[in-house]
Amino acid sequence: MNDLLIEATGLHTYYGQSHILRGIDFRVGRGETIGLMGRNGMGKSTLLKTLMGLVQPREGRVRVAGRDMTRSRPYEIAQKGVAYVPEGRGIFGNLSVVENLRMAARPGTRGQRDWTYERVLETFPRLQERLGHGGQQLSGGEQQMLTIGRALMTNPDVLILDEATEGLAPLIAREIWRICGLIAQSGISSVIVDKNWKHVTQVTDRNVILVKGEVVFEGSSDELRGNPAILEQHLGV
Repeated sequence: MNDLLIEATGLHTYYGQSHILRGIDFRVGRGETIGLMGRNGMGKSTLLKTLMGLVQPREGRVRVAGRDMTRSRPYEIAQKGVAYVPEGRGIFGNLSVVENLRMAARPGTRGQRDWTYERVLETFPRLQERLGHGGQQLSGGEQQMLTIGRALMTNPDVLILDEATEGLAPLIAREIWRICGLIAQSGISSVIVDKNWKHVTQVTDRNVILVKGEVVFEGSSDELRGNPAILEQHLGV
């Protein structure tokens, strides 16, 4: 079994004439939690969208579980075990919490059904209290929990989480970080984008920093925390 679940090489992605990603290599191993960091506009979301097939690279390759998926559609990449929680969440506001969760339920690529409806509600007790509510009736934090819960219902091999806690109250953000830790412990690989490097490095094994579409740092959480010059230069700490 290929231990590299995602392997991107030499990615060059453009929006029109704007050259956003400049030769990026990025990989996600089985059971690995990765922090993707950088200031606004440095290419983090574009990299995630390129991995998911939402944006096509002009050059480079994206392999998922050893298979070339560079020109594949997002649903084909999702079927390979990659779940995506976009910035802005993307829940179905006219469906209830129950419907949002149940519509996503399916076994994973190896037939695994570790994340059941019951387990998701056990992990997100706030959703248990809101089952009949429509998606649009939830607070921002509850919507984020629902989006992550819905992604887990697909029993993914990799969970990609863009702006994990942006705009959330500190108490809710703390709950999201707790859940990120549980997901890591469950063996699902994760890619987490968030501005709070201290929280990110508490749950990640490895971290990648982008500057203007290029990788300027890649290393363990201990390495990053122990390098205040890098933090200050690239994350504005």
